[in-house]
Amino acid sequence: MDIKDIISQFRFEGELKSVKEFGSGHINSTYIADFGEKRYVIQKINTSVFKKPDELMTNVFSVTRFLKNLIIENGGEPERETLKFIRTGEGKEYLKTTDGECYRAYIFVDNSICHNSADTPEMFKKSGAAFGRFQSQLGDFPADTLFETIPHFHDTPWRYHNEFEPAVMSDKCGRAKNCKNEIAFVKEREGKLYRITDALDIGDIPLRVTHNDTKLNNILFDENTGESLAVIDLDTVMPGSALYDFGDSIRFGASTAAEDEKDLSKVEINLDYFKAYADGYLSEAGNSLTDKEKELLAYSAWLITLECGMRFLTDYLNGDVYFKTDYPEHNLIRARNQLKLVSDMENKMNEMKKIIKSI
Repeated sequence: MDIKDIISQFRFEGELKSVKEFGSGHINSTYIADFGEKRYVIQKINTSVFKKPDELMTNVFSVTRFLKNLIIENGGEPERETLKFIRTGEGKEYLKTTDGECYRAYIFVDNSICHNSADTPEMFKKSGAAFGRFQSQLGDFPADTLFETIPHFHDTPWRYHNEFEPAVMSDKCGRAKNCKNEIAFVKEREGKLYRITDALDIGDIPLRVTHNDTKLNNILFDENTGESLAVIDLDTVMPGSALYDFGDSIRFGASTAAEDEKDLSKVEINLDYFKAYADGYLSEAGNSLTDKEKELLAYSAWLITLECGMRFLTDYLNGDVYFKTDYPEHNLIRARNQLKLVSDMENKMNEMKKIIKSI
């Protein structure tokens, strides 16, 4: 269907002035529709990646509805501080066409901006505060009512036993000989993978709403004040542990190099950035986290980094079937990069724990 035909089936206000493609996302196709006084975002959901759009949109609507009510109670601006979705003419949460394509729409937040990287510790601190606020706001949300749209997403032991070990055993592409040291590195740490999943299983830490894609560019900032407005891109919102989001933020944002940097001498954890993010995160989420969760924050950065390295290594062994690659050893380079970051975190773990305690 033509994008204008799609637009005509949502409850937009005013007359359509123009529509154009927007953003640089790699999964969903995104458009901006200008209706004069208001602009709207229309997204085509990639159902090859998100195979259960009903569950995905149920999660998104449940979370944004909860946030909207909370923001109103606190005297905030719900149309700027969370996503406001627009229903279809039939009152549905998203549009499903006769050929199976899925579209959703929400209000475009004017005078907002996204950043792709944190150029200063202060910027990283602001992102920590944004995700900490997101976690705190959803502290009373019944996480067990959300669908697990990507099963075992951060279940590191499950990924080890059900993905990594089979990939090593089958070695179907004959690549294991190229990464014996990396395989051994992961295997040596198998016994340390269980602390979060075990704590969840026995109720030592609570099940919470998790974002699962805590990159800086998933935060809207006010273009005028520079302060964070809202956390966006809620497609991967699921039940899990708050530690998963904290750990992945550190893995991605506190590393001194890109995750496919070949020169491993450039790869380490920047403790100034670690402290900045933790400071921002705990300033907002500190009162809602349990003592056990705080105790595991530094560990979570180590765990999620190891998990990511293991996933890159698994995909390399399987022939690069999951992550997009630019050259034959791309996933192996990524794996080595992440495992080097793990090693550096191990050397600095005492310092990381001291930073958390000091905050």
